[in-house]
Amino acid sequence: MATNSVRRSSVERKIISISGKRQVTIPQKYYEALGFSNEAECILQNNAIVIRPINENTGSEFAEQILADLIAQGLTGQELLAKFKEMNKNIASAMDKLISEADSIAKGEKKGLKMADIFEAEDR
Repeated sequence: MATNSVRRSSVERKIISISGKRQVTIPQKYYEALGFSNEAECILQNNAIVIRPINENTGSEFAEQILADLIAQGLTGQELLAKFKEMNKNIASAMDKLISEADSIAKGEKKGLKMADIFEAEDR
């Protein structure tokens, strides 16, 4: 029985070839388990190359929240659509900033908030 998930805590190693054109082939097992399609994201990080599938729905998980907020502001029709498109476009850069900040906290370059601080801020 095939599985469509790879346990994050496990490490599996496989040696792959690099062609003369610098091309690599993702092993089928990894390709299917991670849900790759025709494009991948390639990241250089800590002397390693990370190749991962592109989430084609990037930001869509926030769409409902964005729409609810805009409707609560009283926007409708074309004005609602235009503002939604504008805000939806900014999600990727906002997520990049959050990831960068999390990386800085993880490296000890920046102090992170404690859970009590986060929930205390929401109560105000």
